[in-house]
Amino acid sequence: MNTRTIIVWVILVLLTVAVGVISSLPLSNAVVIILGLSVIKFIGVSFYFMELKKAHIFWKVSIVIYVLLFSTIILISV
Repeated sequence: MNTRTIIVWVILVLLTVAVGVISSLPLSNAVVIILGLSVIKFIGVSFYFMELKKAHIFWKVSIVIYVLLFSTIILISV
């Protein structure tokens, strides 16, 4: 494993801990914050651990559109 992969992994772990802490706080907009952090985690896993950064542009755009569409649908339903 190279240094960049380890840094991304540590950031993902910190974001997971942050989601856990935010979920226990009495915030009115916690859903938006948690969803935003989850989108960042999804992009991090997709591009760094699934090697999507080396994939064709079609797959990169597809993943970004998917996560934006999914998060928008979730925010509308909340």
